[in-house]
Amino acid sequence: MTIGRSFYSALVLSTALLMVLGGCGGAGGAGSGKIEIKVATFGEFGYEPLFEEYEAQHPNIDLAPQVSDFEAHHKGLATHLAGGSGVADVVAIEEQYMPQFLQSKDKFVNLADSGAKELQGQWAPWKWEQGVSKDGSFVLGLGTDMGGLALCYRRDLFGKAGLPTDRDEVAKLWPTWEEFARAADRFSAAAPDAKFADSAGSIYTAILNQSEENFFSKADDSFIADRNPNLRRAFEIAGKIGAKGQTAKVTTYTQAWNVAVKQGSFAVMNCPAWMLEQIKEAGGNANTGVWDVTTVPGNSGNQGGSYLTVPKQSSHQKEAYDVVTWLTAPEQQKKIFLQSGILPSAPAAYQAPEVVSKTDPYFNNAPVGKIYAAAADSLQPHYRGPKDSVVRPKFGLALGRVENGKQTLDEAWNEAVQQAREAVK
Repeated sequence: MTIGRSFYSALVLSTALLMVLGGCGGAGGAGSGKIEIKVATFGEFGYEPLFEEYEAQHPNIDLAPQVSDFEAHHKGLATHLAGGSGVADVVAIEEQYMPQFLQSKDKFVNLADSGAKELQGQWAPWKWEQGVSKDGSFVLGLGTDMGGLALCYRRDLFGKAGLPTDRDEVAKLWPTWEEFARAADRFSAAAPDAKFADSAGSIYTAILNQSEENFFSKADDSFIADRNPNLRRAFEIAGKIGAKGQTAKVTTYTQAWNVAVKQGSFAVMNCPAWMLEQIKEAGGNANTGVWDVTTVPGNSGNQGGSYLTVPKQSSHQKEAYDVVTWLTAPEQQKKIFLQSGILPSAPAAYQAPEVVSKTDPYFNNAPVGKIYAAAADSLQPHYRGPKDSVVRPKFGLALGRVENGKQTLDEAWNEAVQQAREAVK
């Protein structure tokens, strides 16, 4: 999954209407005699060729894709679940929303009842854990991809700043995020006309995604943002880089970010596996070989990744479950990575020789399969909490105020904490 390769903004309204109609039908095209299974996703999942393959293997099934904007997709799902109609047969949910929808698990099919627990060994343990209830009895969704972390950097800008350009040597610059901040200082001193990173928010997100807990306690879902040292550390490291004017102040997936990538306005960005295609689209052919990929400080982390679920509204729950198990099987995950670079969450897929040996010419032939597979092997579960999607943006906006000189680091932190407390009351 990618959250932001494309937002498909023009399709948001039509997709919402399709989802409303999704619960009203069940047969395939008029007179076809086929069962139509609507599959609602967001961004890019790489499913198009797989849909054709599945339909060829199952001539009684028509798969109908519904693709929408990331936020509209999840908000629409919540609305249609509450309304009792309009949800597709198979619905993707991004990891940050899983705790929220687990609270509404009565609206979904428990995939454990269809034998999903027998498939548990297909996924990395932490990936399986995020898709089930705390007691493990309810399987809400089966994992698609994950967003193993790395950093992408521009070799030309590093060279101009007198920093190493070889990916292994670059990795040695930042064994920790504190060292990463010092590398930002070195870069800015030597290349004052360029920015080191895209945004403080991007750095902050990467650091957060290496922590077991951020805003909420895994034990009881209590709000811990105001006393979690990992959260404050991430905020301070990223905020100080932003306050020093070392970021381009561009938000990922916006037009300003696309332009900055194409023009080489910054040298480093947080780079989950699915980000590679976004960089290619924004950078264009002219930037082939300019970017490279290296290890993230701390060596691993996860940003993004999704699950496929079956809402109870589906009139074809068995057929929908069969689609889910097929699409999320290791063999299909491997195909998607080789076609689209979307990182599998199944060890049998991301450890496969074809995956590990994959290089990417656009990124100076970086061994992307090896880099992301290594990160995947050392990942730890990252707990979010049911109101993560409500609280998390408060801190991202606060960092933006620091970047733009509107608040000091302490002022922004205190305001974000207060806003977060209000949001979880």
